Amino acid sequence: MITSIQGVLAAATPLSAIIELNGLGYEVHIPVTTAERLPGIGSTVKLHTHVIYREDAQTLYGFATAEDRDFFRLLIDHVTGVGPKLATSIMSKLSVASLESAIRTGDLALLAKSPGIGKKTAERLIVELRGKLGPGVGASGEAVTASDAASSPSASAGAKTSTRSADAVKALIALGYKAADADEAVRHAALAIGAGATTEQLIKRALA
Repeated sequence: MITSIQGVLAAATPLSAIIELNGLGYEVHIPVTTAERLPGIGSTVKLHTHVIYREDAQTLYGFATAEDRDFFRLLIDHVTGVGPKLATSIMSKLSVASLESAIRTGDLALLAKSPGIGKKTAERLIVELRGKLGPGVGASGEAVTASDAASSPSASAGAKTSTRSADAVKALIALGYKAADADEAVRHAALAIGAGATTEQLIKRALA
């Protein structure tokens, strides 16, 4: 099993990245939430990966954090009707922090408001994943670079950041933002401010 890949970022789109390693170029399918955290072209990048093996193809999926990859695995392994493509689409609409928070609290409205998810898929996410989520660990919003392992915050800090991000998203939705737009604004705010941002700071930056 290929659990990660590290090399030079040769090209990138919102849904894919080409990583060059030992003379080979690997195409990695990624969600938008990971694409947002990629470094510049020519930089070293590390993605946490999952490989889907088919009779006629081998497809590599990559994520900014191990927590994101593990959530992807939960989606494809435990949610009825959700395959790799739909899982990538779901994770492109909302951050793992927002997804996990909504699933834990049974927030059907938040999940269903996200384009591409819909009410039926939202119901399945809540019913089939609520008991399988860990104790609040989610994406922390850090940049995806080769130094991640040395510089990433502890699991506890990551959990706190995820909670603050989820709270900020809910606050923006209460102000009239669409779920996907609120999540995107908070993700960008978290990237700009960095780890340790408070809920209030995230909201203010997202509204700026």
